[in-house]
Amino acid sequence: MDQEYMAGPAADGEGAGRRRFLAIATGAATAAGLGTVAGCGGGSGGGSGSGSGEDRSTGDGAGGTPSAAGPQGFDVKAENARPGHADWPVTKAGPARAIEGFADRVSVLPGESFGLYVSTTAPRFTVSAYRMGWYGGARARLVWRSEALPGTRQPEHTVDSGTRTVRTRWARTTTVDTKDWPEGSYLLRLDAQGGDGQRFVPVTVRSATTAGRTVVVNAVATWQAYNRWGGYGSYDGPSGGYASRSLAVSFDRPYEYDDGAGLFLVYEAPLIALAERLGIPLAYTTTTDVAREKRLLEGASAVLSLGHDEYWSPEQRAHFTAARDAGTNIAILGANCCYRRIRLEASDLGPDRTLVCYKSSYDQDPGFRRGHPATVDFRSAPGADPESSLLGVIYDGYPVDAPYVVTHPGHWLFEGTGARAGDRFEHLVGVEYDKVDTGFPTPRPIEILAHSPVVCEGRPSHQDTAYYTVPSGAGVFATGTMRWVEALDATGDGRSGRNHGLDARSGALTTRVTENLLRVFATGPAGRTHPAQDNVNAVYGSS
Repeated sequence: MDQEYMAGPAADGEGAGRRRFLAIATGAATAAGLGTVAGCGGGSGGGSGSGSGEDRSTGDGAGGTPSAAGPQGFDVKAENARPGHADWPVTKAGPARAIEGFADRVSVLPGESFGLYVSTTAPRFTVSAYRMGWYGGARARLVWRSEALPGTRQPEHTVDSGTRTVRTRWARTTTVDTKDWPEGSYLLRLDAQGGDGQRFVPVTVRSATTAGRTVVVNAVATWQAYNRWGGYGSYDGPSGGYASRSLAVSFDRPYEYDDGAGLFLVYEAPLIALAERLGIPLAYTTTTDVAREKRLLEGASAVLSLGHDEYWSPEQRAHFTAARDAGTNIAILGANCCYRRIRLEASDLGPDRTLVCYKSSYDQDPGFRRGHPATVDFRSAPGADPESSLLGVIYDGYPVDAPYVVTHPGHWLFEGTGARAGDRFEHLVGVEYDKVDTGFPTPRPIEILAHSPVVCEGRPSHQDTAYYTVPSGAGVFATGTMRWVEALDATGDGRSGRNHGLDARSGALTTRVTENLLRVFATGPAGRTHPAQDNVNAVYGSS
């Protein structure tokens, strides 16, 4: 396609800077001594620049929402009425390699089993499976706990000389059976015995059907791209340089960030808690499942892309687009979504467990030479296909920290917020942001609800929250800021600096808007009852 869709902001040359980005975005203490990267150098418009164990299973939605029981009988309200277990967080992480592990499947259907691979310095350990949700504010329920299992220190990882892929050839520690586990997003907590040591292993018990439900999609590909366990990720290697990055990363290793939870706790768990509190019918899956199963989203009421969902395969994008064109609503609850084009390949442990993304070195990719699409940014040649044609907005840069400015308070999504035109919500725009830019393919009609001035490394621009509708009746909503899901949990006055200084006002705004969104999207094609009224010219001018 045309060269005008070449690399946009923060395209390449970004190694340690993207590691710095993750630390800024999540608040993780991982950025000490790392370099910077010009994330806003490119302009918009042209874009230049099993153990046996103990079964611990035990036995408020808003008016106007559908029944919480999905087609297969899974009832979100009934599940969340069960007692929660607030002791789920990691509180005694211990030394770096005290205990860690991974599952050999990112998702399983209820009743299927998966292999768990654990390395520990402790003689014994236990596994506790927590289903993440609302549960009266506890946020998790203990569904299963293993007996004490023998611990062993697994062999050191190796690094492939060609792709710099970190490989573990660990022995399977145990097989976990998910019999009687409800659908949902899970964190398995590994607890070393005889000393401190706790880590998470995420796994999704996915839904066999999504018809009539709102689909929560765990962004596992993006979690893995940012994973630097073993010293290498998709942005850099031990030297901190872009040239030392992995060209392919494997799911056959633990997650480094958030005690093994990857990016789940910051970018996904708050939204899942809110959706389950509302009691709307939900389904659960992952980005790899959407990519693999062409008909998975058929009949879904809505599909949710959560807080940081950057790495997509062409198949995933095609299946999202087909769902939209069949009347399924789509919500993009972050920013920088659908930015990197990837390919999924097999690992030693199974299909779709290697994420290939050569970026600017795509011409060295054997898969590209065999005729596969280039694993570059979607907006970049060859085969440029800017993400805006699906999202309505387009990624414009990072890092920013700016107020969120409401410009269309009469919109139905702002009902009950009390927001007025010009209201500002400090720190809600960051660390990455999107905007409506008709220099890229943009569906119309599209409404801009918030239009927030930003200055990104000296370049003035705007962040936009937008909503558009299509002939199928589907509505598509994009927050345009990466901090939206995180803000759902914001409390206090923000002076502590926690969560980037987000305060209770931002928490209340994002919570009510998200509630409005989820309730309407759960009832069917939103465009039939809430058609978009285009206001791009009014916001940006007719030029």
